[in-house]
Amino acid sequence: MRGDQAAGLLALLELLLQPLLLLRLLSPAAALQPGELFPYGQFQGDQLLNEGDDESSAAVKLASPLRFYDAQFSYLYVGTNGIISTQDFPRETQYVDDGFPTDFPAIAPFLADIDTSQGRGRILYREDTGPKVLGLAARYVRAGFPRAAASDFTPTHAFLATWEKVGAYEEVRFGTPPSGELNTFQAVLASDESDTYALFLYPANGLQFFGTRPKEAYNVQLKLPARVGFCQGDTDDPKREGAYFSLTSTEQSVKNLYQHSNLGIPGVWAFHIGSASPLDNVRPAAVGGVLANARSAASLEQPFSHALALEGAPLRVNGKVDGHLRVDRTPVTFTDVDLHAYIVSNDGRAYTAISHIPQPAAQALLPLTPIGGLFGWLFALEKPGWKNGFSFTGATFIHEMEVTFYPGKERVRITQTAEGLDPENYLNIKTNIQGQVPYIPANFTAHIAPYKELYHYSDSAVTSTSSRDYSLTSGAVNQMLSYHINQNITYQACRHAPPPLGMPVTQQLSVDRVFALYDDEERVLRFAVANQIGPAEEDSAPAPVNPCYDGTHMCDTTAQCHPRTGVDYTCTCASGYQGDGRSCVDVDECLENRCHPSATCYNTPGSFSCRCPPGYHGDGLQCTPDTTSGLTTCERQQHDAQAQHAYPGARVHIPQCDEQGHFLPLQCHGGTGFCWCVSPDGHEVPGTRTPPGSNPPHCGPPAPTQRAPTVCERWRESLLEHYGGAPRDDQYVPQCDNLGHFIPMQCHGKSDFCWCVDKDGREVEGTRSQTGVTPACIPTVAPPSVWPAPRPDVTPPSVGTFLIYAQGQQIGSLPLNGTRLQKDTAKTLLSLHGSIVVGIDYDCRERKVYWTDVAGRTISRASLEPGAEPETIITSGLISPEGLAIDHFRRTMYWTDSGLDKIERAKLDGSERKALFHTDLVNPRAIAVDPIQGNLYWTDWNREAPKIEMSSLDGENRRILVNHDIGLPNGLTFDPLSKLLCWADAGTKKLECTLPDGTGRRVIQNNLNYPFSIVSYADHFYHTDWRRDGVISVNRDSGQFTDEYLPEQRSHLYGITAVYPYCPAGRK
Repeated sequence: MRGDQAAGLLALLELLLQPLLLLRLLSPAAALQPGELFPYGQFQGDQLLNEGDDESSAAVKLASPLRFYDAQFSYLYVGTNGIISTQDFPRETQYVDDGFPTDFPAIAPFLADIDTSQGRGRILYREDTGPKVLGLAARYVRAGFPRAAASDFTPTHAFLATWEKVGAYEEVRFGTPPSGELNTFQAVLASDESDTYALFLYPANGLQFFGTRPKEAYNVQLKLPARVGFCQGDTDDPKREGAYFSLTSTEQSVKNLYQHSNLGIPGVWAFHIGSASPLDNVRPAAVGGVLANARSAASLEQPFSHALALEGAPLRVNGKVDGHLRVDRTPVTFTDVDLHAYIVSNDGRAYTAISHIPQPAAQALLPLTPIGGLFGWLFALEKPGWKNGFSFTGATFIHEMEVTFYPGKERVRITQTAEGLDPENYLNIKTNIQGQVPYIPANFTAHIAPYKELYHYSDSAVTSTSSRDYSLTSGAVNQMLSYHINQNITYQACRHAPPPLGMPVTQQLSVDRVFALYDDEERVLRFAVANQIGPAEEDSAPAPVNPCYDGTHMCDTTAQCHPRTGVDYTCTCASGYQGDGRSCVDVDECLENRCHPSATCYNTPGSFSCRCPPGYHGDGLQCTPDTTSGLTTCERQQHDAQAQHAYPGARVHIPQCDEQGHFLPLQCHGGTGFCWCVSPDGHEVPGTRTPPGSNPPHCGPPAPTQRAPTVCERWRESLLEHYGGAPRDDQYVPQCDNLGHFIPMQCHGKSDFCWCVDKDGREVEGTRSQTGVTPACIPTVAPPSVWPAPRPDVTPPSVGTFLIYAQGQQIGSLPLNGTRLQKDTAKTLLSLHGSIVVGIDYDCRERKVYWTDVAGRTISRASLEPGAEPETIITSGLISPEGLAIDHFRRTMYWTDSGLDKIERAKLDGSERKALFHTDLVNPRAIAVDPIQGNLYWTDWNREAPKIEMSSLDGENRRILVNHDIGLPNGLTFDPLSKLLCWADAGTKKLECTLPDGTGRRVIQNNLNYPFSIVSYADHFYHTDWRRDGVISVNRDSGQFTDEYLPEQRSHLYGITAVYPYCPAGRK
């Protein structure tokens, strides 16, 4: 249609609509009806937004750019949550629960947490150039701006978005149907070449809910009113916030949307939102209506105190938080982390968020709601005749509080300093936290009951003393605790102003709702409180604190105080004492003959000790005559060291003695490789210690026994120490010649299984003998002129069971004591420079660790015996080898390659390689084997269709085991004890298990961070985590997190497996 024809048709339509619209505007109480919305529906050409909780449309290309504030935009996006933008939306958690302004351009007819899942409403949008829509939009705009340039406004384009019968997000509860409250509203953006106007339409009965609860606070009855208005978003000037215009801040102001208007028709609102001429901010229409609670950041030029008088409170508080805490016994320091508070002044709510406090400290700070409670007191809802804190302090004050926790008596001091207003009239707060707080496990939540506390006022100070109870909850565990808090707020009273008439001496703060939450994924600590300030009630005296908590009990210093109901308590003497608890005396255990008859008993306060006499050894409870009588000092020390070495993890030095029992002048540690000289009585000669790999020191006259031990000798001595000095007939001990070289033929114990070795002790392929046949081994090494050095990059592992994990260019070991992590004895097992080790597993029969290297595109292995070197066994045909599993029964390894989308197998030496699967794989990662049943399992984290599959070890009978309710199954393990297949999912954040046939699926833990690999041992799971960059342990039966290990060198950890001192029946 030509332009002049369109203009003529539009003019005719205006003549037809003019009387109807004038009649509509003159009707004083005729609310907008649903049928009077702009026409919409798919038959009108509307597109339909996908169902969901946080959906966004694709970019809608406009036929003609529209102006928003002072810029032009050619694309629009429509979001589920009642919002339109000129750019794609961030995650809803970054804007839905926050007040205006947003940091991106926003046109918000009803910004709230909306969810259209399960068919609860629909959202439609389109661009329209038809005369019916343009004519109606023109009439509304001209009616709302009769004396402005809009009096002859003729739009050429309109963009319409309609939210029809949409619902609020609701937490799914079994047996509870969704709410029947549904909203309908519409936004129309009408534009010509120079101006853009927005129309918001809310039909009668179209708004049935007026706000939504923050997801993080869903267990607390807090509801945020919907935000309606416009935001310019971030500007080029980082110091200046973009302009914004807010129409709502309370529930009542949201109700006004359909009850009032700014152009005379209840439910219809018009705004001038963009222009080619200077437009500092959005301009609302001003015909026949009251603009409820509208405000503009660009117009906030009055002082903060004046703004407070007009509106009740500022919208924002910004600040920084520093701290040095001891969480139980662990020091945690944080510096310059962000604090933001948002105040809803009309009903006394305060929301506080603190970002990036380290997890142990943030979790421990959950009960300390007074950190955010300050803002609740400052801007509490005022009962008639009473004043909130800001009315006294203004924008400059110091808030100090000291908190004592019970029953542990940990104490923390918090100082919050208000430093006035920034250029945007936001209150600036600096917070410092020092002291000790009790440890709270990561899977516990804190709950604080509503409370009341009294504040006492003087000319320039406010004080408050109170006690608060809180509970820590995890599953069925519910622990009640408390703390005592002293608060002191000082401020500078105005010297030239008269004191307020009738200034109260005491006021009562009532906190009706309070919650605290730490989001580990976003690393944000949140507090929310709803407050009122008013007169002190007769029964508002602070509740008495149990004497066990505040230390006023009468128990003896050696007794334990047990709190009961109210202020009642009982006392019990500690172990080693006796009495009624109020008076306790020491028990003399020596009178009870607890020591060995040969030992001497020593009584101590609350305890006792026993000592064996000379000539005996033991702990005093048991004494055994020494068998070392007649031995020299060197021989006796050698005997004692060999006895100590029998304990797991011991790395003691075993002295070397000559034939007469005297100390050899040169001593070398068989485990570390250090050497040093000693005096005749065995004391180290200062300055003679040399590191591994260097020439040993010269200790007296040169003699064959005074040289540094060779690799063969050290390996031999280390194994002898490991075997307790007396190897069995079936245990291998290296055989060395007089110069310390490996004897060319080595044999296994006293058997006739022998083989040839090279100069470094490595087996020569093809020389291992058969029964009764001795191999012909020819010496290949002449006596060296320099003693061989030990290999510096291989550290012998611990004795017993331990975990090994991959961390980039190294493989680390983490010993276990039972199922507990022995973090202080963790160490690097192998340094593999230039590698990225991902998959890892262990062959228990040959004590070798196997790993995949995605940087070198190889698969390698190394023996855990001292002196071993890495050996590459697969060097070609790999792109991105990730998961790895060893079948120690069949001497076979299996691996996944996510670059080739392939699963392969080979013998442990790399031979007989075969591809098992190369189709229907997208991102294969973890792999596990059940050697007993002969099953192979693997994960595929294909984003479109993630799954867990299985087959026989030969690749037969392939089938899908799990393909629903999984997201990113990174880790997989087969637990031989419970016969369960278990996986760690970084998408669903769950640790789940199922029987090998896919039945009996159950969730072990549903709050993981970002797991990568997992292994089972005893009744625990251990997984590596990319968020924590550590190893996390989880109890299989309770699902509780029990411990974590964070290596000093922080980087991603990949594969993990367990090393046993024996071969189990079946494993990962």
